Amino acid sequence: MAKKGKRYQEAAALIEKGKAYPIEEAVALVKKTSNLKFDASVDVVFKLGLDTRHADQQLRGAVVLPHGTGKTKKVLVITQGAKVEEAKAAGADIVGGKEILEDIQKGWLDFEVMIATPDMMAELGKLGRILGPKGLMPNPKTGTVTMDVAKAVQETKAGKVTYRTDKDGNVHMPIGKVSFDDEKLAENFRTVFDLLVKSKPASAKGTYMKNVVISTTMGPSVKVQG
Repeated sequence: MAKKGKRYQEAAALIEKGKAYPIEEAVALVKKTSNLKFDASVDVVFKLGLDTRHADQQLRGAVVLPHGTGKTKKVLVITQGAKVEEAKAAGADIVGGKEILEDIQKGWLDFEVMIATPDMMAELGKLGRILGPKGLMPNPKTGTVTMDVAKAVQETKAGKVTYRTDKDGNVHMPIGKVSFDDEKLAENFRTVFDLLVKSKPASAKGTYMKNVVISTTMGPSVKVQG
């Protein structure tokens, strides 16, 4: 294991090992221990008591954070007809149909979120090997396959984030930036926490919320009271 730098060790020394902090204190701590020169992201990781070998225990969805993430994503909408102008009016960065799919087939991926209308999914399905591994394939569970493209674009621009459990039952997502007010970071955290609590599968056994930590980019993690 690589040895942590001096600044990291000094920051980590401010955190009591093994202690779970109330979210307000945890937020203040991660901000205090962030020593980067840029506005670092604040992330949360939930370790859930789920057996993701079972399909009904694989969580996936999206949530609109009340205060956004501090980053505006580049949105591509794949649609046709009247929906093209609807998507443009809503603020989509790029809008098109089959011609853009041809560009993607050739290797173009200059976007962060793809939204598509259901009538385009048959064509999009052919690009699964390209889009799937990069997490770019639209999905009804995350609200990115929809006829209401205006709402989907606006929510994404406002701070909508997607989430899914990894093979170990963890959910990892951003909740803002170090420059955010403590209260805004705490409210974003609670929005995600409450959603995951409500999303607990009926088949899940034992302790559900096993561990929760927040951290900044390259900073030490702080355990949060569940």
